[in-house]
Amino acid sequence: MKSVMAMMAATLLTAASAPATVDDLGWMAGQWSREEGGRWTEENWTSPRGGVMLGVSRSGRGDALREFEFLRLQAGADGAVAYIAQPGGRAPVAFPLVAHDQASATFENPAHDYPQRIRYARDGATMTATISAIDGGKAMSWTYRRR
Repeated sequence: MKSVMAMMAATLLTAASAPATVDDLGWMAGQWSREEGGRWTEENWTSPRGGVMLGVSRSGRGDALREFEFLRLQAGADGAVAYIAQPGGRAPVAFPLVAHDQASATFENPAHDYPQRIRYARDGATMTATISAIDGGKAMSWTYRRR
């Protein structure tokens, strides 16, 4: 009996420690937007395919674009999933995935100036993106609705 329970515990621990894949973040896929006071922000994420999700973000006021960012979720050479951002099309910056569940994901890069933490959380047709310092300070959030 003890050996059966030990095998079951080992199986559960192995399953629980399986590395995350991009497919685990498929809940982020879709077209997301926010409009408030004449300002708008949009994020669009493709469905996972080939181990990658591609994203683009843009924001502006009225008809004027103010910022854009190319995004991707993919595993690096070490197999760990990372959020890779290219604000304004500049050089990519990677934020490794540090925590996730069925409706949230947290990415961190403590060596980056700001942000150091990026967190997404989905609740039905709403998704919130939050950026902050590694300690949670200087937090800024955007709440999007699915289009």
